[in-house]
Amino acid sequence: MTQKSLKITSLQLLFAILILAVSSRSATLSPHDHRYNAGDPVPLLVNKVGPLNNPSETYQYYDLPFCRSEPIKWKKETLGEVLNGDRLASALYELKFLEAKTGVTLCSKKLKVDEVAKFRKAVADDFYFQMYYDDLPIWGYIGKIEDGSLVLSEKGNKYYLFTRVQFDALYNGDQVVEIRAFSDPTSVVDITDDIEINVKFTYSIVWSETSAQFKTRMDKYSRASSLPTLHKIHWFSFINSIVFILLLMGLLILLILRRLKNDLRKCSSGDEEEDKEVGWKYIHGDVFRYPQNISLFSAVMGVGNQLLTIVCILFVLAFLGILYPYNRGLLSTSLVLLYSLTSVVAGYITSSFHNQFSDAGWERSVFLAGILYFGPLTVTVLILNTVAVSYGATAALPFGTIMVIVFIYMLFAVPLLALGGRIGYWFRSEFQAPSALNRYPREIPPLPWYQKSPCQMFIVGLLSFSTIALELHHLYASLWGYKIFTPPGILFVMFIILLVLTAILSIGLTYIQLSVEDHEWWWRYGLLQHLFVHVHTPSQIRMQ
Repeated sequence: MTQKSLKITSLQLLFAILILAVSSRSATLSPHDHRYNAGDPVPLLVNKVGPLNNPSETYQYYDLPFCRSEPIKWKKETLGEVLNGDRLASALYELKFLEAKTGVTLCSKKLKVDEVAKFRKAVADDFYFQMYYDDLPIWGYIGKIEDGSLVLSEKGNKYYLFTRVQFDALYNGDQVVEIRAFSDPTSVVDITDDIEINVKFTYSIVWSETSAQFKTRMDKYSRASSLPTLHKIHWFSFINSIVFILLLMGLLILLILRRLKNDLRKCSSGDEEEDKEVGWKYIHGDVFRYPQNISLFSAVMGVGNQLLTIVCILFVLAFLGILYPYNRGLLSTSLVLLYSLTSVVAGYITSSFHNQFSDAGWERSVFLAGILYFGPLTVTVLILNTVAVSYGATAALPFGTIMVIVFIYMLFAVPLLALGGRIGYWFRSEFQAPSALNRYPREIPPLPWYQKSPCQMFIVGLLSFSTIALELHHLYASLWGYKIFTPPGILFVMFIILLVLTAILSIGLTYIQLSVEDHEWWWRYGLLQHLFVHVHTPSQIRMQ
């Protein structure tokens, strides 16, 4: 990559980090920078409800007939909050700073039959609610189920609705440090039958002083990933991955050394009539043939580099403390902005690689890079969005949000993709094969099933997955569940292990492929080609 292109890419990435830093600050700060005087109102926002066994299924808080203001005052949300499925609205709770309350009536209302049925279904599905108090998340249950078979006079389950919420708040000086919400199990209403019920919703709040510092108030949400049991799991996964890589490296070295030793013995034999071209040396005139379907292959290379750049920037943001748990929607905002701004990387890599083989048609490669990932992602999101809309879930993106994403893509991603492609064309270099190419490609001998692409792809995928399976479980449980996976250091180490493992597997299987005189290696192991063709210039590749 040239100095000019490096400067442009660095400026784009710096711009992305600055935007994310500003977004992080604006998304997390409340009035007075989280500082309050006694009696000051502290912002409390209700968010969503959903079943505990399916964290991805969430609905608006006021989809259930809770006490509400008329009209409902919705908070103006950021792009990331909408993408994260948050639907924030004001609440009737008045939880003023350092003002204790007991049994305050939130509202009294008469639940109609259909409203009772809604609450009963929510209780049956084990619904929870989520709120934010001074940007601190709060959870609580909506109701409970009791087994009526334990009582002789009762048949079936009994459904109860919690009517009182107890808030326990901790403060240090003039700042809120922690808050918890408990649904009082003694204040319930029976909603088993389809009848109209008069319900009185109440709440209480107790304030207690703590020595915990305000800057550490989010640490409690990451303690789940610091439990001794989970620490042991992380260490077990890490050690398992390291041992696996060492064994694989040993097997790879033994395999290559054994094959090379046999080849060198054949080459050093005293029989001059014997053909000394053995194994992989047969295909020295074919191995540097241009890859088939160069436009698509170049696009794959460009998109892969773009995604790798995004992951690296996310790690930087996490280490800087910009990304942390429950920073509402910042991760989603980061992904949208970073994907758009790093399009210049995809355009440059795609164009520069294509132009090493042909000066014509690089525009098509850049166009494919623009739709290779974004196109399938858009189709998938639209299908899922249609399903979410049909169920009324908060995961459904409003039309305005979809238009904002399209606008960002057209305003940033498309021009930067074209700019990167043009830079790659300006600073193009010609591919110089280190050996002469045969006029006609050598015929590939028949291969057994275990040396063909499907089997080797399965082996590589299985080995890579088995190495990071435990960490993937925790990561996915954090993205789509209730577990919180916050230590970026562990993820970064596993990311490096995955890169090393993939490189080792690519080197070993590519060597095996070349040893059986199969010279069509470009498409099979694009990562190896990326590591040794893009990091170095193509003319530096040698048959070792």
